[in-house]
Amino acid sequence: MLKRTLIGLLRSHEATGDKAKDPLLKSHIYKLSKEKAWEEVVSTLKKMQGYKLLHEVKSVGEIVLEKRTMTGRTMDITVTVISVNPVTSAVDIYSASKGSLGDLGSNYRVILDIYRTLDKKLAAFKA
Repeated sequence: MLKRTLIGLLRSHEATGDKAKDPLLKSHIYKLSKEKAWEEVVSTLKKMQGYKLLHEVKSVGEIVLEKRTMTGRTMDITVTVISVNPVTSAVDIYSASKGSLGDLGSNYRVILDIYRTLDKKLAAFKA
C-alpha cells in the first residue's frame, strides 16, 4: 500500500486490463453474456454509496461514474463491459482524478472497491 501511495504522488489515474502488472488490476472475467453482465453491473453500481452514475452507453458497454473525495476532488470512473465470447464477459475500470498533483493511491483503492462489490454480487459467475 505504501508503494501505491508513493506512485500516487505523481500519477492521478489508474486502469485495469489483461496485461496489468498488479494482479489486483487484471480484468475481471464473468461467465455471463454481455447483456446479462451489463444489467448486473449497472444495477450494482447504481446501488453503491458515494458514486453518482453520470451516463451509460449500452451499445459500447460503457458506464461513467463520478465520486467526490473527502478533500473535495472529483474522480471520473469509466467501467467497461466487454464481450469475450458469447457466454463470457470482462469488466475493466479506468479511474482518474481531476486536479493537480497525484491522487495518493485513491484511484487504485476505488477500483479495488468497485471490483470487490461486483465480485460479491456476481460471485456465482466469477471465472
